Amino acid sequence: MVKIEKPQQCGGGPGIAYNVAKAPNKCAKPFNVGAGVPRGPGMVWALVYLAVLVWSAVKPHDYFTWFLEVAPALAGGVVLAATWRRFPLTRLAYVLILIHCIILMVGGHYTYAEVPLFNWLRDTFDMQRNNYDKIGHFAQGFVPAILAREIFIRKRVIAGRGWLNVLVVSICLAISAFYELIEWWVALFSGESAESFLGTQGYIWDTQSDMALALAGAMAALIVLGRMHDRQLQPFLAAKAGSYIL
Repeated sequence: MVKIEKPQQCGGGPGIAYNVAKAPNKCAKPFNVGAGVPRGPGMVWALVYLAVLVWSAVKPHDYFTWFLEVAPALAGGVVLAATWRRFPLTRLAYVLILIHCIILMVGGHYTYAEVPLFNWLRDTFDMQRNNYDKIGHFAQGFVPAILAREIFIRKRVIAGRGWLNVLVVSICLAISAFYELIEWWVALFSGESAESFLGTQGYIWDTQSDMALALAGAMAALIVLGRMHDRQLQPFLAAKAGSYIL
């Protein structure tokens, strides 16, 4: 007896994901993860990154502080350039990383205690300090949370979403704590020249508040961007499972 299979019907419309457990949809176009980042958005990303980096490097407050502040952005740029083809990220991750790099570059140019806009906010609202560094530390949790989440999900490091969130938040808090250690080590080895890098501005709870903001940023990223991130991850997960997305 010859078994006759019913032909697969094409349909579903744009943006409809087929279950990764099902057989591949022959009517759909494959999502090629190895193709890397689309050239247009990738070029825009690189141009913005380089433009802000060059601006940041022109007559900064001092080059020692500039290098210390911008070093993570430089390292991140190198890593992304080396991996954009074999492990491209979601558009959300790339946008957040670029924003974080810009925050670092602005802080490196002026130092975190002297960013003009936040000096104006301090004077206008009678604040005790320039709080631009707090924006940076919030981003220090917010952005790595999405990056860590993406790597863990795509590499299938952990199955349960509850434990995934716990692990992501813990890693972001660990990164923040380690950065505080780096600031301490720089201060020990360089003395007064590290004052601009530390940016405590006389606030005795600066270290603790920095880590608390990174923790809050990580939690906020998971709550606010989790669903959007899941949607952007679908093509990567489907391609890895041998399925496709229309």
